[in-house]
Amino acid sequence: MFETMSYLTLQQYWWFLIALLGAMFVFMNFVQGGQTLLYSVAKSEEERDLIVNSLGRKWELGFTTLVMFGGALFAAFPLFYATSFGGAYYVWMAILFCYIIQAVAYEYRKKPGNVFGQRTYEVFLFINGSLGIILVGTALGTLFTGGNFIVNEMHLSHWTKASYGLEAVLTFFNVAFGFMLFFLARVQAALYFLSNIDEEHIRARARVVVKYEGILFLITFLYVGYAILTMNGYSYDPSTKVVHPEALKYLHNFLAMPIVSGVFGAGVLLVLGGLGLGAFTQSTKGIWLSGVGTVLVVIALFLILGYNHTAYYPSLADMQSSLTIENSSGSRYTLVAMSYVSLMVPFVLAYIIVVWRAMDRKPMTIDEVQNDAHHY
Repeated sequence: MFETMSYLTLQQYWWFLIALLGAMFVFMNFVQGGQTLLYSVAKSEEERDLIVNSLGRKWELGFTTLVMFGGALFAAFPLFYATSFGGAYYVWMAILFCYIIQAVAYEYRKKPGNVFGQRTYEVFLFINGSLGIILVGTALGTLFTGGNFIVNEMHLSHWTKASYGLEAVLTFFNVAFGFMLFFLARVQAALYFLSNIDEEHIRARARVVVKYEGILFLITFLYVGYAILTMNGYSYDPSTKVVHPEALKYLHNFLAMPIVSGVFGAGVLLVLGGLGLGAFTQSTKGIWLSGVGTVLVVIALFLILGYNHTAYYPSLADMQSSLTIENSSGSRYTLVAMSYVSLMVPFVLAYIIVVWRAMDRKPMTIDEVQNDAHHY
């Protein structure tokens, strides 16, 4: 089946899979967003326990999507994996640290004999949900703005800045991208609490979060969207593979791919619909509109990054070192072999859906958490 596909089609197929997995990961970041709301949505220890246990049932699903996203990048586009993860070392190590302390916090927050105290692990959760998400967004922003790397003719890359990726925080767009994800994660967490927690005080405070932090998300989203549409990008000649700058590249990509534009527009409308349900009605279903919308928007953004002869990771040190889906992918044999493995992705997504439904048959209550033997 996959053997009959052209090399370019295989590369495009894998970029779409990465877009899907990346979109699922961004959606699951509501867990991180909820961790930053522990002391604003919850006002007592019982309410905080309820929130942590609500999120604790989902954080492993989010970690699963993160591992799948990173694994797909490694399998399909190893040069990007080596260039970004190996070059922008300090940024990715900081992100990794934030995710390590998240796992530690869920495991030890309520452990008997906890020598550091419960509050310490709640601080860990806040760091993961704030600094971790902002750094992830900043790193994703560099797919538009570029990195300081050089790739030689042997496909060996090296970073040209001693800050090894930390310089990304000096670009306003990257930081704005990070804060956009941060506010989105907090708003979606509040929408998730409306759906998953049966506690009126928490639901009332969650609606306030949706209403006011939704405004902050929309401000950052409008800036990021405008910046992308007016941003210069990099194209490459499909015959010679020579990279050259192109004004309004991402706007041109939207116009050249009307289906992608439609997906993006539908996603935006769904996100707005979810925010509206959470902020101005008594509905508890806003998370599903917002979640599906988020997935569609992120998929569209990944597709305008990688399709239509676009350099999805521009090099600021050497334009011809910029990465494209053609020059950074694995071999044809690797892509064909891994494409058969990719047929398992729907089963993994089905597993996530089944587990989610099993855990969310009914909204959680304080009494349920207090009687639960497994307490986060």
